[in-house]
Order: sequence, then C-alpha cells, then structure tokens
Amino acid sequence: MTKFSILDLVHVNQGSSPKEALNSSLKLAQRAEEFGYERLWVAEHHNMPSIASAATSVVIGYLASGTKKIRVGAGGIMLPNHSPLVIAEQFGTLATLYPGRIDLGLGRAPGTDQKTLSALRRDPMSSNSFPQDVQELQAYFADPSEDQKIQAVPGSGLHVPLWILGSSTFGAQLAAALGLPYAFASHFAPASLMEAIHIYRENFKPSKQLQKPYVMVGVNAIAADTDEEAKLLFTSLQQAFSNLHRGYRGGFLPPIEDIETYWSSQERMMASQMLAYSVVGSMDTVNKGLKKFIDVTKADELMIVGSIYDVDARIKSFEIISKLCTHPRL
Repeated sequence: MTKFSILDLVHVNQGSSPKEALNSSLKLAQRAEEFGYERLWVAEHHNMPSIASAATSVVIGYLASGTKKIRVGAGGIMLPNHSPLVIAEQFGTLATLYPGRIDLGLGRAPGTDQKTLSALRRDPMSSNSFPQDVQELQAYFADPSEDQKIQAVPGSGLHVPLWILGSSTFGAQLAAALGLPYAFASHFAPASLMEAIHIYRENFKPSKQLQKPYVMVGVNAIAADTDEEAKLLFTSLQQAFSNLHRGYRGGFLPPIEDIETYWSSQERMMASQMLAYSVVGSMDTVNKGLKKFIDVTKADELMIVGSIYDVDARIKSFEIISKLCTHPRL
C-alpha cells in the first residue's frame, strides 16, 4: 500500500510572522501524527519572506520535540550550501535526540538566488561536487574505522537514512547508483517525472541502506467538503506561483474568489504547468485524482503538499486525505 507523507513549506502568511508559521507547522505535525502520516518534512529555502524553514535542522528539532512517533526530516537540505561534516553533526545530533525518527533528504540546487548564495559564502560551482559530498556524508554516518581521522560527533555510526531529492534525471541517476531512496519534486517541477522514475528503477543498485528501488513523488493535494471550497483554497498556491513571475517578495496570500482576475494569461500558463500534478476537491474528487496518480507512477510513497492559507483548513484537508490512506478505493 502506498504510504502518505507531508511536505510542509512553513508558509509565512501575509500579515503574519515566522513565529506564527512555525507554531502552525508544529500544530500540523502533531495532528499529522494523529492522522497516521508516515513522515513530515520541511525544506531549506533562504531569503524568502514567505517561508520560515531556512534553519532547517533547527526547525526539524522543534517539530520532533513536539511529536512522539512521526518521522521528521529535511526535504531537503541543499548540500552545496554546507560542508558534509556540519550536516552530519547536525543530523547526528537530531538522530541522537530523536532516535529512529530523523530523515535526511539531499538536494543539489542552492534553494535561493545567486546573491543570497554569495551571502551564504558558497561557490556557485559547489553543486558540481554533489555526488562526492553525498558519499562523504554517508561515510560520516557509517561505522568509524580505526584509522579514521575525522568523525561526526554525534553522527558516526548512526546510519541516518539518506534520500536523494530531484527535479531532473540527474538525481535519479545518482540515487540509483548509490542505492538510495529517491524523491521527485513533481509538485512544482512535473516535466521529467516519468523519465526520472524509469531511469531510477532501471538502474538501481542495492546498497546497505536499501535493497530495492523506493520512489516518493510530490503532489499538491487540497481537500475540503466540496470541490468549490477546495478550489477556493487552492487560489493561494496559484497566486504564489504567479508571484514567482512577478518577483513578489511578500507573504503567502489568502484565497480569492476569482483567480482569473488575478493572473495574466502568461502567468496562468506558467503556474498551470508547474502545478500540473495537483489534486483539488472533495474527498471523492481527491480520491480519484490520487488513485490515478498512484496508478501512473506506481509510487511507493506520496509526499503531499497542502499549501493552504488558514492552518485549520490545512489540517482539515490533511485529515480528509488521511482517510484515503486506508480507503478501499485507493
């Protein structure tokens, strides 16, 4: 049976604060645990006023401390922004404090613009060493050898599970070669999804961490009592993707009655392409949409992105979707 998990972007609403966003994220994590979701991840984004998870490992610790059993992790850490040793120490500490509950998803993109990358004191070419950095990180989490001069403390010997994240075929090839689980960001970059999954499954090599391919796919899913209500809630995300085109740097916007009055035809086309894998509606509508998505991708796990302005409506959406995890039609 396909597992269901959550990617929480920790949106800072317009007129709200990062503290409120983080508190809402914890509230969601606690309810997601009650609903039976497998894991909840947050992602590294820098210099984005609408997202409060830049200090990703700190946020993970906050969420893990307020929950008891749900897995919490990074979806992901943008490894070119960091030294592998520092990430090993951070996630080794998390895994020590919350054993058996910490995931580490790794991405190759910077998660920000070039000016911010410079402010992070990172070389724009550092992404070229991503495969080697992943293997170095693996070595820090492995059992230490007698002559090993540098160790992650905590971290060494903890075997924190790694995931490769991607939105192109590069990540699929790397995940397959290293025998790691693969998560595709189809919730905003749908174009290469099927090709990447095929490459990963066809070229997978078993490893100590994983014996057979394991695919997680991202999908936007918003559920409400009616199709009309869900479509209204979805307009916040539609505005957000339109605003990427405009260079808007404010908070996450509340829903609006008529999205057609907000975006231009060009913005509509761009947002619709990026949001191609979105399922929006009542329980029955979402059930049919997710079933079709699972049938097409044969995904082992869905990473649900439910970007909704109101936290209570967001939690209700995830509650509705959680009922589909064991629903006989799905």
